[in-house]
Amino acid sequence: MNFDGKLLARAREGLDAQHQKNLTEQQRRISMIYRRIPEIEQIDQTMRKQMTELVKLTLSRPSDLQTRIQALRDCNLELQSQRAELLTDHGFPIDYLDDIYTCPYCKDTGYQHNEICSCLKRRYNQELTKELSTLLRDGNESFENFDLNLYSELPDPSGLIPRESMKAVFAGCNKFAMNFPNVSSNLLLRGGTGLGKTYLSACIARVVSGKGYSVCYDTAASALEAFEHQKFAYNSEDAENAAIKVRRMLSCDLMILDDLGTEMVTSLTLSALYTLINSRLTSGSKMIISTNCSDEELERKYTPQICSRLHGEFLELPFFGTDLRQKTRKK
Repeated sequence: MNFDGKLLARAREGLDAQHQKNLTEQQRRISMIYRRIPEIEQIDQTMRKQMTELVKLTLSRPSDLQTRIQALRDCNLELQSQRAELLTDHGFPIDYLDDIYTCPYCKDTGYQHNEICSCLKRRYNQELTKELSTLLRDGNESFENFDLNLYSELPDPSGLIPRESMKAVFAGCNKFAMNFPNVSSNLLLRGGTGLGKTYLSACIARVVSGKGYSVCYDTAASALEAFEHQKFAYNSEDAENAAIKVRRMLSCDLMILDDLGTEMVTSLTLSALYTLINSRLTSGSKMIISTNCSDEELERKYTPQICSRLHGEFLELPFFGTDLRQKTRKK
């Protein structure tokens, strides 16, 4: 995974803040225990003196070095035993005064065996997922709040019953979210305006990001524009910002591309769209695309290479019914 330096720095700041919070809590415990059990403070002072003595012995290397080190070790073990007994006698666990770490693997350093620890990756994904603010607009986007009753029980002109069809769509979206990242296909959400495509995308995003995976969301027009700006922006800052956005879209765990077909189609956007879809398919990263376009419109707007990937690598979930926004406004 390619990391965005600014987001990684933000994630590290959060980890450092948690580490400082743990240090503060440990110091609070030590101060409280020293007040309530002063014998423990005396024991700790003695053990610190032993450490100083051990360093002096190691540097001076007297003839009886091993004997004196063994004597210090035996005394230290006895003091530790007394300390543990005092803690338990007063109702505290033996490790109550030990260092406190949120992550037991990297001990809150963010790195394990010279690699980024999973705890820092999780914080990085949380920073990346903050980009979802434009998608999670209402704060109530969840599968539990999705109302199938908004869809008609009456057959439409094609003979399909929207509510029954949408039950299958809902189940498909829910399954994708719950099983992520162990899903075999990408999703193509297709249907008219106001049928719940963006809402269900947000439901999926909420579940996936809640698991600690990174999710990027953008409209097709804005996303494809970023590819253009990274090459042709008038100033370096705009180009760098666009490049960062492109890297996020290519490297995140789940990319949600909304409203495909509403962007201005040019040779540049066609190239950008192919790059985005093909790069993610090649890397095995998952993607959700929503569109109002029919098969005919997709084939008219996009290249055979793009359409081939949409038809072959995406599970299509067709949305049915009438504009839900009109119904909710009437309510």
